[in-house]
Amino acid sequence: MSDVVDTPPARKHVLLQRYRRRKRLAMAAVLLALGGLTASLSWWLLPLGLLLAWIIHEVVFADHLFYSPQQDYLYRFPPDTRSVACTVEEGRLRLPASFDVADAAAATMFLKLHLRRTWLGYWFDPAVQIGDDCQTFERGVDGVRYLNLSSQGAQLREGDLRLQGRFCRLAAQGELFVFAPRPAPARILIVAPHADDAELAAFGLYSTLAKEGEVSIVTLTQGEIEADHIRRLGCDMGLTQAQAARLKGRLRSWDSLAIPLWGGVPGTHCVQLGYYCLRLPEMRAAPEMPFASRESGDADTRPVRRNNPFPLPGDRDGQPTWSNLLADLVACFSHYRPQRILMPHPELDPHADHVAAAQAVAEALRQLAAGDGWQPEEIFLYANHLHDNDRWPMGAAGTGVPLPPALTPLPADTLYCHPLDAAQQLDKAMALRMQHDLQTPLPAKKRLRRMLQRLLLGRRWPATGEDEFLRKAVRRHEVFWVRRI
Repeated sequence: MSDVVDTPPARKHVLLQRYRRRKRLAMAAVLLALGGLTASLSWWLLPLGLLLAWIIHEVVFADHLFYSPQQDYLYRFPPDTRSVACTVEEGRLRLPASFDVADAAAATMFLKLHLRRTWLGYWFDPAVQIGDDCQTFERGVDGVRYLNLSSQGAQLREGDLRLQGRFCRLAAQGELFVFAPRPAPARILIVAPHADDAELAAFGLYSTLAKEGEVSIVTLTQGEIEADHIRRLGCDMGLTQAQAARLKGRLRSWDSLAIPLWGGVPGTHCVQLGYYCLRLPEMRAAPEMPFASRESGDADTRPVRRNNPFPLPGDRDGQPTWSNLLADLVACFSHYRPQRILMPHPELDPHADHVAAAQAVAEALRQLAAGDGWQPEEIFLYANHLHDNDRWPMGAAGTGVPLPPALTPLPADTLYCHPLDAAQQLDKAMALRMQHDLQTPLPAKKRLRRMLQRLLLGRRWPATGEDEFLRKAVRRHEVFWVRRI
């Protein structure tokens, strides 16, 4: 693992700065143009033009897409991955007769296909109807994408899988990649940087495996920052910012221990380490130095560890240091001995705490390898955030999940797609609704933006909740990248 976890977390910050700089330049150009029109024609064009420019910005340019939709996605898979050239004819996917699809119902499958937007695809979201599924892509798309066919095995076997572009055209030639069927039940341990990460990435997977094998969840941080909503809730009690942060940390720590029970994971398999949000990278840079919370000022991890099922090395002094974090992870891995560890994808997920979490897992595994030699069999990687596209997965809740943007080649991982039926999706939505951090009311500006996008673009958000993760995470698929140790 040591060669895959040193991706700097600053890339998204650089992309966001570039995006904002370009947007400011575009806004300046629009203002100059409107000023010229007003001077030469009439004053009333200025307020009308500003209103129209703002509506266009909210509808078209508010997606935070940090790359050109004409770029190809660049994926490479292990050399032993099964693949076959295929065609799209008369709205159906055609495979050669020699290709065996007997195990397609249980396999993870992705179709590499070039999509090209129609002229309406610059305004409306292009999508591909795949049997009874729909997968959505970037406006203006004109490049190679990877469609998720993992839930379409029955139609594929019968040669009756329909593909239909909406606001886009499909290339006639493609390539189907077929990965191994669903892995056998095993002991899994999910490393969650924050209280909701395990549910966002893998609720469907862990709630299924909890019925068949052992599932454990280790949450690294309290999640105490950005507590303005909690402070407003307690305004009558005079909560200070520090008190609100401390209360939010307690609430989210409770979430990390209690909500997994909804998915069948008992409290004896949930551990809260109690470190502080956005301090993990600093802790790694100075392993013996304690780093207190930025908002609550607390510097002792022990108050939120009281309900942990077994003692941890960091309990001795409660110091929020990198050395204690590694010792705690080593203790958790040694206690549960998982065959698979689920953790954030170190190349795809840019969140600073998620990158540091992947680095901590790698260092803890190296310590174990040098000690008793134990190692898990596989690492499952998930991405709850992306460098390049804040809306991925695009489209409505309940639809499929194609592969996310990969604009530079990633390590050649195999893939596993876990399917969720309607009942599992509803259970996942309820698990996310229980998360205190996903209950914050939507700001008025975002509410207005959604109304405009619903009216002018036809976009839909779920009735289960306002938070964007209720749209992005409650889907037909959970996708994981798999690396063998």
